[in-house]
Amino acid sequence: MDEDEGIGLQYENEVVITADEDLDDPFSDRTSTTALSTKSVTASILDYRQENGRTYHAYKDGKYVIPNDEIESDRLDLQHNLFLLTFDGRLGSAPPNDPGARVGRVLDVGTGTGIWATDFGDEHPEAEVLGFDLSATFPEFMPPNVKFEIDDLEEPWTYSRPFDYIHSRMMNGNSHLTPGGYAEFTEATIIPQSDDGTLPPDSMIVKTATLVVEAGKAVGRKVVEMPQVRDALLRAGFVDVRVSQHKWPINTWPRDHKYKEIGMWAHENVVSGWEGLCMATLTRIYGWGREEVMVAVALCRRELVDRSIHAYFRL
Repeated sequence: MDEDEGIGLQYENEVVITADEDLDDPFSDRTSTTALSTKSVTASILDYRQENGRTYHAYKDGKYVIPNDEIESDRLDLQHNLFLLTFDGRLGSAPPNDPGARVGRVLDVGTGTGIWATDFGDEHPEAEVLGFDLSATFPEFMPPNVKFEIDDLEEPWTYSRPFDYIHSRMMNGNSHLTPGGYAEFTEATIIPQSDDGTLPPDSMIVKTATLVVEAGKAVGRKVVEMPQVRDALLRAGFVDVRVSQHKWPINTWPRDHKYKEIGMWAHENVVSGWEGLCMATLTRIYGWGREEVMVAVALCRRELVDRSIHAYFRL
């Protein structure tokens, strides 16, 4: 499905954000920092590809075009806090995240730095939590009920026992769920949009995002809209499938305090991650030079701070 095909699809909830008319914003001076320590594993797996000033995973080299360096790890931890703000402090929307819920086996696919799995293990000491990813950017210290593995979600799964809750952004987990188990899929769009026409269609952030989406199609990695995921889950035999919508403003343009704060975190998330999103794709697929990418990213950042542009990413 094309990036813009899902815009007219109906979600269970409609989100409308009103713009703040006051362009002088106290949130703009706030910043956040995160720290990460990583686990020591075999030298071959940690022999990361170095390219254009960034590092990329060594296991299944080239399969994932987002960096795995400290800059990206910090961004992933920041993004985790953005999710917490979006979901009102919850780690997810599925019933296993309800207060007092007791969960058995939990799988976090594409665990990144492992922060979600670690937090879930802390909240649910009764659970057995496993997280896996292509890169070994896992924490050195973790709850005793949490462990991590390096693996590829697109390879055949070899787990001997099913899971009660799969937290994921993928399509092949249903056969590994216990009867009555839950799967939760979360994804954000790459191309931003606005409801009031304030996002110019020729903006650099739209241009670069569109190039990334088109490149994904060319190599068989299309952007998948959540309504499309819903239909696939229903065909696979899932029941009680629900799709909800959230919005991440590109900066603090909303009037509502909650969305203003979400916009502050979303802005940092996008600004710190846009180079990583674009660099490998634009240089490997389109033949751009590193300096050309950096100029484009700088133009994107200029647009991202403009509070007269009432744009957002759909989640």
